[in-house]
Amino acid sequence: MSKFGLGRGLADLQQEMGNIPDISILTGAERVVVKQIPLAQIGANPDQPRKTFTESELSDLAASIREKGVLQPILLRAVTGRPYMYEIVAGERRYRASKLAGLTEIPALIKKITPENAMEIALIENVQRENLNPIEESNAYKNIMEKCGYELADVARLIGKSESYIRNIMRLDTLPTDVKQMVEQGSISASHARTIAVAENPTELAHQIIDNNLSVAETEKIVRNVTRKKTSRAYVSKTIDADSVREIESKISNALGVAAKLQEKRGGSGQIVLSFSTRTQLNELVDKLTK
Repeated sequence: MSKFGLGRGLADLQQEMGNIPDISILTGAERVVVKQIPLAQIGANPDQPRKTFTESELSDLAASIREKGVLQPILLRAVTGRPYMYEIVAGERRYRASKLAGLTEIPALIKKITPENAMEIALIENVQRENLNPIEESNAYKNIMEKCGYELADVARLIGKSESYIRNIMRLDTLPTDVKQMVEQGSISASHARTIAVAENPTELAHQIIDNNLSVAETEKIVRNVTRKKTSRAYVSKTIDADSVREIESKISNALGVAAKLQEKRGGSGQIVLSFSTRTQLNELVDKLTK
């Protein structure tokens, strides 16, 4: 008979609970046991990536909990200066459903976890379970990067996704609130939203997508011909005209004694290429530049 009197195989439980982070890896040398914690002593994590919990899914889970109990303990950390003793690290959906089911206690693991680690675990749990809508996912990446000082590569390693995937999702954070709501409601897809995120008028384009039932490919064609945001990589604030380019190249050549070529890129960036003919000319150029 199992410790919790479930009388069921591990495979059955895993199938019912889905793919979740292995809580045992969090214990290390610390002895962590499952305890029954009063729901009144527990509070939600303000940095929880998932903000939306639908009534239907909570009702279904609450019905299952009434019948079978909470099969998987939630993960908590002790906190101070809050109106509650413990903060949820993983398992807020089970916590909410347990309250809905009329429970007064819930099985939990209590672990010493820093706020940064708590954010990591909450993000991993939600991304692995695909619980987040695209807007929540975008906000979660931005939040953990700002609060934990992470770079794009750090988040990619943390959740096991590519940097380009995270970068594309985070483009949604630049959208106006009304367009974000359209994505959350399913009126437009995340792919549509990423496409119009670079445009100066994403709200207008979002309505075009809905009214005309545009595909992503059709939306991309429209975006190619609209005004871009100033923050877009395709935006060019000031293009240097040909006469100015020649004048700049001439000034550099006269000052350094070598041929110079100015190459402007989109978005205002670029490079200056210096050419030398002999080793002596190279040494003279190095002397001038380093002085």
